[in-house]
Amino acid sequence: MATVELRFSAQPEHVRTARLVAAAVARRAGVEEAVLDEVRLAVGEACSRAVGLHRSNGLTAPVRVVLTEEDKTFSIEVGDEVPGPDGIPAETVSGIAAVQESDGDTEDEMGLAVISGLVDDVEVTSGESGGTIRMSWPVSGASDLP
Repeated sequence: MATVELRFSAQPEHVRTARLVAAAVARRAGVEEAVLDEVRLAVGEACSRAVGLHRSNGLTAPVRVVLTEEDKTFSIEVGDEVPGPDGIPAETVSGIAAVQESDGDTEDEMGLAVISGLVDDVEVTSGESGGTIRMSWPVSGASDLP
């Protein structure tokens, strides 16, 4: 299992870098070429959401992106440090239900809807220490690319 971790300050201009890194690591992991645009778009939405949450809550902590290559899947976790509403315990919502369960604003809900439309396997988790969007894609087994 190979893992790449990226942390960046919550500035919109860093989202592009996160998208490029995610696409490069996904390609190396064996994600099909036809799916790489979806990976880029989903990571962009998730990172933009995290940046927006940090900025609107006055947080200076970095946004974190963890890219993990496993035998048959490639996953990306985008995390923020914004506590869930009223410090509620962590909850996990899968797929399109994330949009229906979200207590966020309309822009936040739109971002989650876009991600859910792009990624079949997505989980949104929020809790006292922040939130995470976990997305995964199948790999073709071509992980020995140069």
